[in-house]
Amino acid sequence: MTTFQRFFLFTIFCFLLLTIGFAAGFIVNPQSVLNGQDFPILNEAYNILKKNGLTPVAESPNLEYGMIRGMIQAYGDPYTIFVEPAQHELESNSLQGSFGGIGVRFGRDAADQLILYPFSGSPARDAGIQDGDRLLSVGELSIMSDTPIDTIQAALRGPVGTPVALTIARPPDFEPVELSVKRAEFPLPSVAWHLEATEPRLGVVEVNMISANTPSEILNAFQDLRNQGATSFVLDLRDNGGGLLDAGIDTARLFLKDGTIIQQRYRDKEVETYRVDKAGELVDIPMAVLINENTASAAEIIAGALQASHRAQLIGSPSYGKDTIQLVFVLNDGSSLHVTTAHWWVPGLEPPIGESGLQPNILLEGENDPNSADAALQAAKQLLFGSN
Repeated sequence: MTTFQRFFLFTIFCFLLLTIGFAAGFIVNPQSVLNGQDFPILNEAYNILKKNGLTPVAESPNLEYGMIRGMIQAYGDPYTIFVEPAQHELESNSLQGSFGGIGVRFGRDAADQLILYPFSGSPARDAGIQDGDRLLSVGELSIMSDTPIDTIQAALRGPVGTPVALTIARPPDFEPVELSVKRAEFPLPSVAWHLEATEPRLGVVEVNMISANTPSEILNAFQDLRNQGATSFVLDLRDNGGGLLDAGIDTARLFLKDGTIIQQRYRDKEVETYRVDKAGELVDIPMAVLINENTASAAEIIAGALQASHRAQLIGSPSYGKDTIQLVFVLNDGSSLHVTTAHWWVPGLEPPIGESGLQPNILLEGENDPNSADAALQAAKQLLFGSN
């Protein structure tokens, strides 16, 4: 085994361990083979359809995907979902916080053909791809006018340092040209930050999802804003649908001195407790947290833990109220099944998150739209600085 192969396998192993959590626990699970004895009615209906239907039965995997979706619908849990391979690949990249890609954005030309615009300094640019080159194929994937963009993106992405074969056509004659492009790492930041325009003492840290890199990104954001003169902060978790369980817990730990963050229970298991082992790096910073109806899952863990410990007040509207954990089981073709496997709660928080979501300490409604940056920041400034 080569050094690269050992490194690649080690990287994958670490990533699998890291991503067990909200919508990100990758588990290799033996697949049992279904047959007519397992589902006799299904098997009977399939054979009747195949033999007698006027329209030919859809080929795999489309037929199997349809069966899986029907099974999940009958199962009845809103958070247990099926994700096709391309979408699963993109989701994995987002939760990991980076991906191996070639550095291009897409467009369409006058003939409605997909064209490429390579970023400056990207592997695509270095390999000779020019603005306006048509993309004809990625590996074995032929690019048609109706090929989904996420399918193309998933095909372009892969382990850092590995090559991807492209066929392009360059104007004006559009003769096919074959290229090999070596993938490089591209970050997918989960955090953005800035000083509030009308109050330079206030640093605003916006977190759009909870990925593996979120805790370190938040530390960087707070440090940079402090260097710019910020003395108080807003942690904006509005429209944050969550992400990784462990990253959410580690993010909460940044702001807490001690105590319990959450407890959780898997089926037929004992209750597990996640605590603060030592004071976090940001325990003494004055702050408020913004939430709305789309703040969910791991983002609710952060906001809920800070509220329950009286570390920060919440401003906005009640959060989504998602208090369950999904493990992601990767299937043989790269698709995945997200299965609800556990329930979590913040001790002492009333009402529980799952009943009505997090209840803001400062509720914005009516004219004070909770999704209005002006209203939310005005409330935060009033809370943190008073009338000054």
